[in-house]
Amino acid sequence: MKRKIKFLTVLAGYAALLVVTGCNKFLDESDPTNFTVPTYFTKPEHAQSAVNAIYPNMREPLVSGFGGGAWMMLEFATGLAGTDLGQAVNSYFVKDLVNTSDNGYGLNLWTNYYRGIANANLAIQKIPDIPAMDEGDRKRLLGEAHFLRAWYYFNLVQMFGKIPLITQPVENLEDPMLKPTQSEVEEVYNQIVQDLQTAEQAGLPMRGDGRVGLGAVKTLLAKVYLTMAGFPLQKGASHYTLAAQKAKEVIDAGEFSLFASYDDLHSPSKKNTGEFIFMIEYLEGAINNTVQVAILPYNKNISRYSDETGGIYATTAFAESFEPDDLRGKEKQFFLTSFTHQDDRDQSVDLGGYFLYKLFDVNAHVNTAASGLNWSVLRYADVLLMYAEASNEVNGPTADAYAAVNAVRARAELPALAGLSDAQFREAVWKERWYELCFENITWFDMVRLRKAFNVNTKQFDDYVGHKFSYGPVLKQRELLFPIPTTELLNNENLDQNEGY
Repeated sequence: MKRKIKFLTVLAGYAALLVVTGCNKFLDESDPTNFTVPTYFTKPEHAQSAVNAIYPNMREPLVSGFGGGAWMMLEFATGLAGTDLGQAVNSYFVKDLVNTSDNGYGLNLWTNYYRGIANANLAIQKIPDIPAMDEGDRKRLLGEAHFLRAWYYFNLVQMFGKIPLITQPVENLEDPMLKPTQSEVEEVYNQIVQDLQTAEQAGLPMRGDGRVGLGAVKTLLAKVYLTMAGFPLQKGASHYTLAAQKAKEVIDAGEFSLFASYDDLHSPSKKNTGEFIFMIEYLEGAINNTVQVAILPYNKNISRYSDETGGIYATTAFAESFEPDDLRGKEKQFFLTSFTHQDDRDQSVDLGGYFLYKLFDVNAHVNTAASGLNWSVLRYADVLLMYAEASNEVNGPTADAYAAVNAVRARAELPALAGLSDAQFREAVWKERWYELCFENITWFDMVRLRKAFNVNTKQFDDYVGHKFSYGPVLKQRELLFPIPTTELLNNENLDQNEGY
C-alpha cells in the first residue's frame, strides 16, 4: 500500500529495534519474538528504549557531505555564511534568497522532526501503562519525551509557521491524522509550553549528562517565552517577564558556568560540562560528527579527512565586523584563516577565507579523521544573554542584567557596558547574541522573532524585510518562513503553502 504522507510514518518498531534482533519468521504474526506496539510496552526497559528512540532525529539534519547538510539552511538564511560547494544547490537556493519548496534541506528537517514527534507521541501514550515500573523513573522518562516533543515543535513552528499539531500516535492507514490540517501558530506554542511545564515537574536532575536535564527544560522555556514575546505572537511584557524568570532560575541554580577558553567550545573532552546545558551526542568511531567535513576549506589539504568540501564558512564582511579588541574575532578563536598542511605540520596553508574554528575538532583533523565532538543545542552564554534581553524589556538595564551580558563580554576581553538607556542596552545585547552565538543555528531564529537583521557594514540593526545581505540579495516578507516541502503538499491536500512560495 502506498504511503500517503512521509512525515507521519508510524515508527512503532523503533523502540523494539534497539533491543531485538530480526527473526526469520518476521511475517508470522503469532511468533512471540516479533514485537508489535501492543505487545512491546510491557517492561520498564521498554520505556527507556522508547525514549532513547526520540533523540536520534535531532542528529539527522546535521549529517553533512558533498551535498551540504540540512542544518546549513538556518545559517545561509542569515546572510552571514558563504560556500564553495557548487554541487550543494540547496545551499545556494537559501543563500541567494531564491529558495523553493523543492529544497531538500527543508524536507530533511520537516521529515526528521516529525519522526521525532511520532516517537515522542508513542512514548507519551504507552509509558504510563507499563506495569511494575518505578514511578520516579516513569515520570522522568515522560519528562524527557515531553521536552523532546516540545523541542521538535519549537523548531518546526519557527521555520514553517502554521504546521500540523499531532500529539497522539497515528494508529492505522484510516487515521485522519495521516492528512492533518495546519494549526494556528499560537496553538502550537501553547502545546510547546504545556509539554515543557510537564517536563519541568518530572524530577529531572539539573544536569542531564547527555540526556535532557532540568537546566535544559528551563532554558528552552526561557527561549520559548522570549520568542512568544516577539514576533509573530507579540505577547510582550508578560512573556519577557516569564523568559527572564526562567533564565534566572538557570543562573541561580549554580550548575552552569562559562568556559574560561573558547577552545573548550570545540573540545570533545568538555562534552556536557561547563556551559553546555544540552547537546546532540556523538561517539567517535561509532556515531561520528560529519559536520567536520562541511566546515573544512575546499581541497586545501589540511586535514586527515579525505573530504574537504568547503561547505560553509563565515562571510568576510561578518568575520571582519567584530570589534578590533574582541577576542572572538581573532585567529583561531571563532574563525581560522590558516592551518597546517596535512603532510607537514610545520607548513602553514592560507585558507582564503574565515572558516569555523568554533566547530573545529582539531584532533580529528590532525590525527584521527573521526570526530566525537557534540553539537551544542543550549548553552549558558545564551541563558545569560536571554536574561539580559528579557529583563531589560520589563525593568530596564538593572545591575543583574548588566552582570549577565558583561560576563559574556569579559570572556571576549571587551569592556563592561554601563550607563546605557533601555534602547541602547537592547541593541547591545542583540549584538552580543549575533557575535557570541553565530553558527549555532540560533541567529536566524533571532532575526525572525525580532524582525531585525544586523548590518555588518553600519553595525546597526535593519528591519528584517528590506535588509540587504553583504553580498547583494535583499530579504523579502516571504523569507520570514521557509516553504513547506513540495512532497508534503502533494501528499496532503489539507496543507497550504506559505506566502510567496
